Amino acid sequence: MSGRGFLIKYVIELKEGVDMRKILIVIDMQNDFIDAALGTKEAVAIVDAVKEKIMSYPAADVIATMDTHSENYMETQEGQNLPVMHCIKGTDGWQIRPDIAELLKEATIYEKPTFGSVKLAEDLKALAVKEEIELELIGLCTDICVVSNALLLKAAMPEVRISVDSSCCAGVTPEKHLAALETMRSCQIYVR
Repeated sequence: MSGRGFLIKYVIELKEGVDMRKILIVIDMQNDFIDAALGTKEAVAIVDAVKEKIMSYPAADVIATMDTHSENYMETQEGQNLPVMHCIKGTDGWQIRPDIAELLKEATIYEKPTFGSVKLAEDLKALAVKEEIELELIGLCTDICVVSNALLLKAAMPEVRISVDSSCCAGVTPEKHLAALETMRSCQIYVR
């Protein structure tokens, strides 16, 4: 075997022997999306599964996002298209549901003013340069913030395995949930 062939084989064997770090991203499990301003019975129904999933990961490998708006929300493009005040910073609706927040005490939390977090994608891309990672997303809403973050992450890191646990997600409607899952499958995001 040539020197180059040996080196490639050695690198592949090293990668196969290294445990890949799995990171859980909990999207917007906030009161307003569960059982307040924009809540649904489907969102309430996933709470226990979300808590179980969070507990299955080491605390250091859990990240969360929070939809974060200001009082001028209705003047924004999003407010014009979705005229329901929600996740206004500092309000009860903006808070992560208390039983979930308790599990996220050590998590890095990204406040995002829109559907997807560019900062989250940039930070995880920088991490992926340093170590092998795999990402799993859960949370709300499948058809808005989950799909937006999944696609941002996939665009930033096309070779990183990204998955979504559909049993830990809920959409605005059951139909939109399923449509978003299909969109993610089409973009090579693994849906369980």
